[in-house]
Amino acid sequence: MSFTPFLFFDGNCAEAIDFYAEVLGADEVVKTAFGEAPAEAGLPAIARIMYAHIRIGDEMLMASDIVPGQPYQPQASVHISHYAKDSKDGRGKFEQLAEGGEVLMEYQETFFAHGFGTCRDKFGTHWMIMIPKKET
Repeated sequence: MSFTPFLFFDGNCAEAIDFYAEVLGADEVVKTAFGEAPAEAGLPAIARIMYAHIRIGDEMLMASDIVPGQPYQPQASVHISHYAKDSKDGRGKFEQLAEGGEVLMEYQETFFAHGFGTCRDKFGTHWMIMIPKKET
């Protein structure tokens, strides 16, 4: 059993999921708009994303746009943690995710990681990119 993060956006889910797929190197990208649902589902016939996911190996990140008019606050109290392959990979992903957003902690070596940094991306999602030190 595992946990799968599910992010919500306010009309820019397609852009966000494509960005994450590119930065993180997704193996699979799926996007379905509300307007693609059967009429009997009673959902609005709009281009906003009803369901999306990216897959990287066995891991998934899922997302959706909210229906217009619903209250929305970007992922304020959740951080997505991503383990990078190595320092170059970690720094590269961190810099791409931070571009247009805000660096909360510069990517650097720490007592618990060969590389670690936190940022809020241009979509409001908080990220922790790290290369953990092996326990001895």
